[in-house]
Amino acid sequence: MSSQDAFGLVALFYAVANLGSMGLELDLRETLKSLRSLRVLSLTLGWCWVVGPALAVLLTRILPMAEPYAVGLIIFGLAPTAPMLPILIRKARGDISLGAAIMPLAVVSTVILMPLMAPLLIPGLTLSSWDIGKPLLLTVLLPLVIGVVIKVYAARVADRIFPWVKKIAGISTLLLLGFVVLVNWRVLLSTLGSLAIAGQVLFILVLALVAYTFGFGLNQAQRGTMALAVCSRNGSAMLMAVTAFPVIDPKLMAMALLAVPVPVVVWFILARFFASRAEETVGGP
Repeated sequence: MSSQDAFGLVALFYAVANLGSMGLELDLRETLKSLRSLRVLSLTLGWCWVVGPALAVLLTRILPMAEPYAVGLIIFGLAPTAPMLPILIRKARGDISLGAAIMPLAVVSTVILMPLMAPLLIPGLTLSSWDIGKPLLLTVLLPLVIGVVIKVYAARVADRIFPWVKKIAGISTLLLLGFVVLVNWRVLLSTLGSLAIAGQVLFILVLALVAYTFGFGLNQAQRGTMALAVCSRNGSAMLMAVTAFPVIDPKLMAMALLAVPVPVVVWFILARFFASRAEETVGGP
C-alpha cells in the first residue's frame, strides 16, 4: 500500500467518524427552529459562499504562491466549518444553539456548492462537479445523515453509542494528525517560504474578524460563534476533494495536509480572544 493510499484510508476514517459523531449529537428540532431565521441563513451562506471564496481567490492573486498552493487555498476556501466547532464555541463562550444550526447547513451546502464552484474558480481544472461531489456525498453527507436518522428514530441507541463514536472520532483525528506530522513531515517542511501557511492563516483571520465585526444584529456570543463557524475549515471535505484528483501534485497535497494542524492553532487563539470579549461584555457597565 502506497503512502497516498494510506492517507486516503486515514482521511476516510477521520471524515466518517467525525461527521457521524456530529449527526448523533445533533438536535434536529432545535436545528430546524434556528434555521427558520432568515438572518442566520443569509449570514451563514453569505460569509461561507460569497465572502469566503472571494477572499480565497483574492489571496491567490495577492500572494505570490505556486499554482498548486493557490488551488489548495481555493479548495480551503470552499470547505467551511470544522467538525470540532462545538469545542471552539465552548472555548469562546459562544452560542451553542446557533452553532448547531450552522454546522449541518455548512455540511449540506459544502456537498452541493463545492463541486459546482470549484471548476468555476480554479482555472484549468479537469475534474467534473460529480468527480468532486461523489466523495463528499459518501464520506461527508452520508455519515451525517445516518447519525441524524439514528438520533431521530432511535434516540436511546444514539445516546448509548455517541460516547463511543465520539472517542473513535477523537482517535481518528489523532491518527490523521500523526499521519500528517510523522509520515509527511518532509512535505510540510517543503511549504516553508512558500506563503502556503501565510495564505491559510490570513484567510482565517480576515474572515473571522470581518464576520465578528459586522454582526448585523447578532449579540456578542452569536458573533463569536458565527465568526468561528465561517472561518474554521472542514478538513474532511478538503481532504476528500483533494484525493478526488487523479494525479495529486505534492504541493497540493501539502496544502491539504497543512489544513489539518495549522488552522487548529489559529482557531483556538481566536476562540480565546472571543471569550475575552465575552468576559468584558459580562463585566462591563
